[in-house]
Amino acid sequence: MNKSLFDSFDEVSAKAWKQKIQFDLKGADYNEALIYKSLEGIDIKPFYHQEDIATINTPSTHSTSWKNAIKIEVTDATSGNEKALEAIKKGAESIFFKIESEVVAPKILLKHIPHETSILIEMGFLSVSYIQNLNGVAKSLNLDISVLTDIIGRLANTGNWFKNLKKDYIALTEITKQSTHLKSSICINTGVYQNAGATMVQQLAYAMAHANEYLNHFETKKANPFATSQVIFKVAVGGNYFFEIAKLRALRILWSTLASEYKILEQCHIIAYPSHRNKTILDYNVNMLRTTTECMSAILGGANTIYNLSYDDIYNHENEFGTRIALNQLLILKNESYFDLVQNPASGSYYIETLTNQLAQKALDLFKNIEEGGGFLKQLKSGSIQRKIKENATKEQALFDSEKIILTGTNKYQNPDEVPPAINKQVFPFKKVRKTLLEPIIKRRLSDFIDKKLQ
Repeated sequence: MNKSLFDSFDEVSAKAWKQKIQFDLKGADYNEALIYKSLEGIDIKPFYHQEDIATINTPSTHSTSWKNAIKIEVTDATSGNEKALEAIKKGAESIFFKIESEVVAPKILLKHIPHETSILIEMGFLSVSYIQNLNGVAKSLNLDISVLTDIIGRLANTGNWFKNLKKDYIALTEITKQSTHLKSSICINTGVYQNAGATMVQQLAYAMAHANEYLNHFETKKANPFATSQVIFKVAVGGNYFFEIAKLRALRILWSTLASEYKILEQCHIIAYPSHRNKTILDYNVNMLRTTTECMSAILGGANTIYNLSYDDIYNHENEFGTRIALNQLLILKNESYFDLVQNPASGSYYIETLTNQLAQKALDLFKNIEEGGGFLKQLKSGSIQRKIKENATKEQALFDSEKIILTGTNKYQNPDEVPPAINKQVFPFKKVRKTLLEPIIKRRLSDFIDKKLQ
């Protein structure tokens, strides 16, 4: 039978659907009963129709595949190397090293790592000589290494530069010059905005404004790193499933738009990982469900590299069991759920395409507003960025406290007989007040107040 089944049915317009819904509501107001207003300022309709995307031209935003990564906190090169090799044996395709000290020798850390394994390195210090060393190792061992350098992210997260604005920018410029055999050397860390409670529109706009500070700096330089290597965005993914898919897709559209203005590479590399904001200590096993759906959002949204959080990440040190479960979640999504077999799976979804377009447009408007106000750094120094994030975080907290945002087992459906896990005070400390150049963007979990009662 060659005739399509759908040919037997008449097309129904969006107007006809709405009229039918209004009839069934029996006098109730359509907008009040069925329109959900998100914190992003987007009205969510009860249904979406082909007419909703008739004027939307969303480019393909999904990469051909993603790499499952594992994050390793490195204090000793030898043990860090052993953990990496063990993770690769268990299925990790990428290793994300977080190095806090220059005493960690790159040659030892990267010994015997296969050429096909992509390596991401984030350092808690700023050192040109260390980058020179890494660059030499990348050349001699023929390794795919990207360094995640983000001096502005450091300022936003801690309230301080590594040294000061001038010296940090001089070091960053030299780092990009020395990174001849490194795949990338600059990262835009947007996770701090999400984990502090920013809306998705704010996250996207701040990511662009954050990146634009670097673009403005390197535009006047002879060697512009953005012209030859992809920028990396490090993105935290929350629990709003469809919105998070749309957020990552919108990020690519916004970067492509901004990059085209500077005539640089329009592709970017997105590293995605689950947010801390909705993770809990009470009923902590639910964290595994949360991180699974968040990794799914990252995959469907088109992230290039995804690393997972262990279920006990917020209250326990890195441990073998938690790390193994986190990696296994990613392996199941790829090898058993076959999430990597469909190209651009969100394409054509009326709802997601509409969300993507609305998030991108609202973020672009906010980005333009930030630039008209003097740029990201100026507004960060004045406290404007921090204040706006706090305003939304306060709204979210009120919704959580009133159980309109629910974290199962914590603010609703608590188990009265639950025995809380042992909490490592070094991992879950009270916030310490330190002297800073400006007010940092403070990461806050929704369940912080409830969890602190457990200490």
